[in-house]
Amino acid sequence: MATNDVRLSGRGMTASDQLARHARKIPDATALRFNGSGRTYRELDDRVTRLANALTRRGVQRGDRVAVLGMNSLEVVESYLAATRLGGICVPINFRLVAEEIAYALNDSGATAAIVDTPLSGLLAKARAKAPGVHTCLVIGGADGEGTEDFETAIRDADPEFHDLLLDEHDGAYIMYTSGTTGRPKGAVLTHYNLMLHAFSSNAHLGVANDDKVFLSGAPLFHIAGLSGFLPSLLTGGHSVIMPTGGFDPEETVTLLEKEGVTACFFVPSQWQAICSVPGVAERDLSALRRISWGAAPASTTLLRTMIELFPQAQVLTAFGQTECSPVTCYLRGEDSIRKIGSVGTPMLNVEVRVVDDEMNDVPQGEIGEIVYRSPMVMKEYWNKPEATAEAFAGGWFHSGDLVREDEDGYFYVVDRKKDMIISGGENIYCAEVENALAAHPKIADVALIGIPDPRWGETPLAVVVPKDPSDPPTPEDIDRHSREHLAGYKRPRRLAIVEVLPRNPSGKVLKTELRQTHADGALRSVTIT
Repeated sequence: MATNDVRLSGRGMTASDQLARHARKIPDATALRFNGSGRTYRELDDRVTRLANALTRRGVQRGDRVAVLGMNSLEVVESYLAATRLGGICVPINFRLVAEEIAYALNDSGATAAIVDTPLSGLLAKARAKAPGVHTCLVIGGADGEGTEDFETAIRDADPEFHDLLLDEHDGAYIMYTSGTTGRPKGAVLTHYNLMLHAFSSNAHLGVANDDKVFLSGAPLFHIAGLSGFLPSLLTGGHSVIMPTGGFDPEETVTLLEKEGVTACFFVPSQWQAICSVPGVAERDLSALRRISWGAAPASTTLLRTMIELFPQAQVLTAFGQTECSPVTCYLRGEDSIRKIGSVGTPMLNVEVRVVDDEMNDVPQGEIGEIVYRSPMVMKEYWNKPEATAEAFAGGWFHSGDLVREDEDGYFYVVDRKKDMIISGGENIYCAEVENALAAHPKIADVALIGIPDPRWGETPLAVVVPKDPSDPPTPEDIDRHSREHLAGYKRPRRLAIVEVLPRNPSGKVLKTELRQTHADGALRSVTIT
């Protein structure tokens, strides 16, 4: 490391600065663990520096966007940190997307470089054919086509010394794509300050102790819960255990928690349900656990009681928020998980909230309104979308789109969503985006997407379709083929209902409340697609 490096002076408040501090202070301490191997802080800092220099050598400059498309791995975390170390903006991309969706993210962000995993390189190649601005592509696992280079070779051949650079902590660090009711994904720009203050506030709010520094998240790294999840450990000099990508295996997950001595972890309720059902889980040595958290979808009282009984030494936490807020805004802690069942808790440190009506007037306690936020952890803007940004910050507060009520003790309960969204297995599915894709099918005249109850995923998407020709309606196979071409797998409708007409109000808006009532049991006038 260069001793005169401005970045190493300790003046910056970025993840890169904190990594460099730990590399000097605790160089041999573990920073990351994955599949039985890991990186010390010295090793991680060295590789991040080399990768940042490798990207700079290939023309990536301060402010440029670097897309990262990869399965969970040490290299993906290194890519995130390297992109931001050189002053670039990292764009994590969901590996479940199809090429068309990836191309949109590349073009919308204006990415000039990409880092990709070997299993996904073919998918990225298809996307790059529609995104000519990407001039550099490093492949984790080895170059495998024209216009690609080997990730490890680039690191090995790079300069090990980082040249002076003091980042502005209020500059964008990540663009996290999150869809909206328009159907087109929006890129939430999270700054270095947003994310590091979120890590600090979370640690301070929860009272993280010295024996609570090994974190594991069940979320993929492209997700805000995966990205933001490893930063509190990085802040304190702890380490994160990265989950392998693939089908969730609860038995292997319990083994991983036990083997790695995990002290804090996050899973969505369906994952917790599977973990709690592992035979003999109560006899496993999970005594290191101090905090077990869940979010992204509702959890039943039965599940919460089971978690408390199985892990009595751990505090059960509900984490609530959204991507634009880095992401947590409220926590529900400990015994409140039962006492205030259904609540998302109270605001975390450095988050101010109001519950307002459409005119931004505060509603009386106990009445329903939209929860809005003012916090230094809220995003800077939506990338290249000034109108959407202005709308989101109307009245000087960030509008969440969540309708809530506040009880007499100051605990908040989500009662509905202004945004037309389905949460299935912890994944957000935005109806307008799916409806736009389905509307392009030649057999569909009109379509609406709703969420219906599902015992495994909480909700699952049902497409209510008006056919162009009633005598030749689209079949489940038609919908499935079309969806596979245009949508990520988790967004595809799982049930199909054929109707003569969609119910609408006088202004032409589809009455989705009526559709949800009609199809509440998921079976009426519908057939399974998959």
